[in-house]
Amino acid sequence: MGVTTFNEEYTSPIAPKRIFKASIVDSHNLIPKLMPQAIKSIEITQGNGGAGSIKQINFAEGSHFGSLKYQIDELNEETYTYNYTLIEGGALTENLEKITYEVKFEPTPEGGSVSKVTSKYYTKGDFSLKEEDIKAGKEKVVGMYKVVEAYLIENPDAYA
Repeated sequence: MGVTTFNEEYTSPIAPKRIFKASIVDSHNLIPKLMPQAIKSIEITQGNGGAGSIKQINFAEGSHFGSLKYQIDELNEETYTYNYTLIEGGALTENLEKITYEVKFEPTPEGGSVSKVTSKYYTKGDFSLKEEDIKAGKEKVVGMYKVVEAYLIENPDAYA
């Protein structure tokens, strides 16, 4: 088994507390409302939404994937840290055992935030993963992040 790691940073004019609450803590309610053309629903299938819980994302008809499941490993609203593991569906193929994500939102001097994301792809056998192989998935995540950001800019009292 090999592990391929990618690190990325995204900046936002939204403070960490608001973007964390909207895009992470309440994602199962907000994201399907903002992006019904892509995501039909997000359900908590096990647990209460905190660490140890499992969520299932059900994609809209015509999507490349039907659904995916991930387990929340850590959700800390004080440090704005969110770690989770993709355990079923989506990008998991016969060559990937699992994918883990570590997300941390940090404040910027201007009042916004920097989102630091580390993704680790655990491959099976001799399979080698290249960044271009996961580019489309990363672009969709950034697109969703930008939709939430735009919503928060348009609604300054939301998630305040």
